[in-house]
Amino acid sequence: MGINDESDTSADLQIGPTSLGMVRIFVAAEGQEVAMDFEPDEAMEIAEEIIAAAETAKQMKR
Repeated sequence: MGINDESDTSADLQIGPTSLGMVRIFVAAEGQEVAMDFEPDEAMEIAEEIIAAAETAKQMKR
């Protein structure tokens, strides 16, 4: 499956700080769980990428 493939799979997403000063992205779907920890600077880069993708997606809908 690629980034542009549609899917009927639903997932729960949680994002928050850990007690060790990391940022955790936690995804749970269909009995699978994935926890990804990032340094704060890495998390900021991910946030910037999400914002850029959202802005691009908005332009595509027009």
